[in-house]
Amino acid sequence: MNRHRIGMLVTFLVALSMVLGACAKATPAPTVAPPTATPGPKPMKVAFVYVGSVGDAGWTYAHDLGRKYIEKHVPNVTTSYVENVPEGADAERVIRDFAQKGYNVIFTTSFGYMDATAKVAEEFPKTVFIHISGYKRNDTNFDNLFGRMYQMKYLAGMAAAMKSQNGKIGYVAPYPIPEVIRHINMVARGARSVNPKATVQVVWINSWFDPPTEREAAETLLAAGCDVIVTGSDTPGPVQAASEKGKWGMAYDSPNACDNAGDGCIGVPHWNWGPTYAKIVEEVRAGTFKPTGSWLGVKDGLVDFKFGPAATAAIKKAVNEKKQEIIDSKFDPRSGPVYAQDGHLAIAKGDKLTDKQLLNMKWFVKGVIGKIPGGEPAPTAK
Repeated sequence: MNRHRIGMLVTFLVALSMVLGACAKATPAPTVAPPTATPGPKPMKVAFVYVGSVGDAGWTYAHDLGRKYIEKHVPNVTTSYVENVPEGADAERVIRDFAQKGYNVIFTTSFGYMDATAKVAEEFPKTVFIHISGYKRNDTNFDNLFGRMYQMKYLAGMAAAMKSQNGKIGYVAPYPIPEVIRHINMVARGARSVNPKATVQVVWINSWFDPPTEREAAETLLAAGCDVIVTGSDTPGPVQAASEKGKWGMAYDSPNACDNAGDGCIGVPHWNWGPTYAKIVEEVRAGTFKPTGSWLGVKDGLVDFKFGPAATAAIKKAVNEKKQEIIDSKFDPRSGPVYAQDGHLAIAKGDKLTDKQLLNMKWFVKGVIGKIPGGEPAPTAK
């Protein structure tokens, strides 16, 4: 091939490469959009107001387990709490402070916080307030929540009577309010279901959380001949006192209440707040929350019963069978016949105590020893 032809070929190839290069520049490379980040759930701030200490091994400890459950199981949530808040003006101040700081949900965990919670809820309509154990609520942002603990107190009465050697059960009672009274009554009904001669002697301490007074009340009952002490207060102190005397006790509130209560702890009717608290927080986040006044039982998982070291195989069998009957709606601790303290028939066989009667209960059933300050007459069956 001569140089002329070679030159022509080179010229052609150079021109071709320029054309192809121009085409390449004229056609932009396709662009790939960066991946779109999926937005996470809306951040939530949840606050708790506690009447006692998180270390009480009882009522407040159980609520704090619920708070920790939220932190573990609900995404993008932060929690805070204030403990040892007295009922009254101090409670209102603490509740309002949480609301002012932008908390989305505020749980107030003592009966005496009810009016303070209601007042602050009116001032902060965008915040949801959940009051534990009360009865007031509104249609928008203020609700009450409690559990049918009387179901588990019935089981506690059964276990106490089965363990007792003399049928004398003592009860350390915080305040003469319907919640406490119905629990005492259910202990008595459960006890007398296995021992018709069993009695429940009551000592009022007028406090939810007062470790020295709780123990003193237990010692008074032990000195009076009671060999099983059931507590309605916030610490396992009364059960510890019974264990130290070689007797037995029934703790309350926390699933861990028997852990340091001694070998005499038969068991503990306790709360399981976490799943219910988590459900409420998620409803608030989704905008579907509505106040309904929830009163949940063992079937819902809010209340339960756990055995302690003093529970025998026979006690475990009887209690577990009765608990399953409650879950299956084959047995209701409210069912008649129910006899009043003086022996007259209050609720006939085939009837049962209504929720209204339980929530307003100011009278004792047969088998209870003691008086109710400001008590009211029991109903009479028709």
